[in-house]
Amino acid sequence: MTEQALIEAARVSKAWPFQEAQKLLKRYPNGKPGNAPVLFETGYGPSGLPHIGTFQEVLRTTLVRRAYETLTGGAPTRLVAFSDDMDGLRKVPDNIPGADVLAANLGKPLSRIPDPFGTHESFAHHNNAMLRDFLDRFGFDYEFVSASDRYNSGAFDAALTRVLECNRGILDVMLPTLREERRKTYSPVLPVSPSSGVVLQVPVEVLDAATGMIRFTDEDGSVVEQSVFGGKAKLQWKVDWAMRWYALGVDYEMCGKDLTDSVTQSGKIVQILGGRKPEGLIYELFLDENGEKISKSKGNGLTIEQWLTYGTEESLGFYLFREPKSAKQLHVGVIPKAVDEYWQFRGNLADQAVDKQLGNPVWHLLRASASGEGAGAGDTVPVTFSLLLNLVGVLGADATAEQVWSYLGNYIEDARPEAHPELGEMVRAALATNRDFIAPTLKRRAPTANEAEALKVLDAELEKLGGDATAENLQNAVYEIGKNEAYGFETLRDWFKALYETLLGSPQGPRMGSFIALYGVPETRKLIAEALSAA
Repeated sequence: MTEQALIEAARVSKAWPFQEAQKLLKRYPNGKPGNAPVLFETGYGPSGLPHIGTFQEVLRTTLVRRAYETLTGGAPTRLVAFSDDMDGLRKVPDNIPGADVLAANLGKPLSRIPDPFGTHESFAHHNNAMLRDFLDRFGFDYEFVSASDRYNSGAFDAALTRVLECNRGILDVMLPTLREERRKTYSPVLPVSPSSGVVLQVPVEVLDAATGMIRFTDEDGSVVEQSVFGGKAKLQWKVDWAMRWYALGVDYEMCGKDLTDSVTQSGKIVQILGGRKPEGLIYELFLDENGEKISKSKGNGLTIEQWLTYGTEESLGFYLFREPKSAKQLHVGVIPKAVDEYWQFRGNLADQAVDKQLGNPVWHLLRASASGEGAGAGDTVPVTFSLLLNLVGVLGADATAEQVWSYLGNYIEDARPEAHPELGEMVRAALATNRDFIAPTLKRRAPTANEAEALKVLDAELEKLGGDATAENLQNAVYEIGKNEAYGFETLRDWFKALYETLLGSPQGPRMGSFIALYGVPETRKLIAEALSAA
């Protein structure tokens, strides 16, 4: 495929990253002036441990970035991951140790609060490091920018001066959106108390915009005159966001549905400052398994490490790619399907026409990070994750990787993790999922009289077919027994459910022919014998 053919296909693609990238193409039909890079930004509030909701914003923004580069034939771009670590700590997160340390520093900038983990110079530095470690692990190309660094170093001084110059215009935007009581204390600027170090929510009088001088009443009642420069103040959230867009020249930033109003107000403020509101996508929020919004402070979502314990990096990216404008639940139960669907889409990619490829999530994911380099379009794995979960479920909570690979030898050639690294990751994840979630819940039931008769016939058929039978032949044998009216199954589904419940201890399961081929005919016959002994 020529580059021009790819560009033409991308410009008519309905895939959401290309639809978002089209906004930037309209913004800069002739490229950004001076061939400057289009600036993408993601924002992060380090008041709690990073979770997948944080990571997804970097991934999705990267997908739009790569789509824009494809649309333009390689126009320059940058991605800034911005941490708002000058924000004052409002409450102590539920899932953080050393709560007393945080409680003693409520209201102070996150970057000036001791690290309760004792590993970094501040609470914000610890949480920032966790986010960066994972972004680096996944291979994202980004520049990390810290609010505290920008405020403290003076890099934001010119923009802060502009905010002070536009103080009245900003108030005209914000005050009508606030309750009457809040209007009395609202100021676009939040000074840092010279006595306590707390970020104050107090009225502020602008004395001299050029020098950054303001006047306010401190917590102890004293009237203070100090500059906003040098990290002695920060801005209210919506003003801060607009100032950042203005100071950095941000062209694209997406956000969650809960920030819809913030986008509106910040968009008005950046125009007052003399900047331009960036393009962006407002995405739906993730929900936990109870349908509740995920919160960093509650810790009720999945952490990045939890997903990677029970799934794979590829499956995480796949799950986050799809339908960003639809709310999705985020819990361990969604992982197995994501793992299998990723490999289904990846296996289909090589044979798809270019328009279909551009709509395939894997096409985008393979370009999102360095981890996709060298991956083949038609790569696949020989065993599904769901089948692995059934195998380890039968083996029990103490199953080992060595056991699993010995059974995989019944199904694939050269069954070694070195020869099948992607499958090796799936084996690791399957063992962890089984140990923590599946094995404790599995319970085989005794077969009914008609089910026992059918199992006896299946055992006899397996004996005839022998250990070299193919998965297809095994499946046919199972299928024919279920169709036989003599055993009283109203539907084939009833027969398969009986097999799952009596042999595997689960209400659902795999394609039985594939499972028997993987587990082995002799071993499956032992399962049948155990079930019959309980009848």
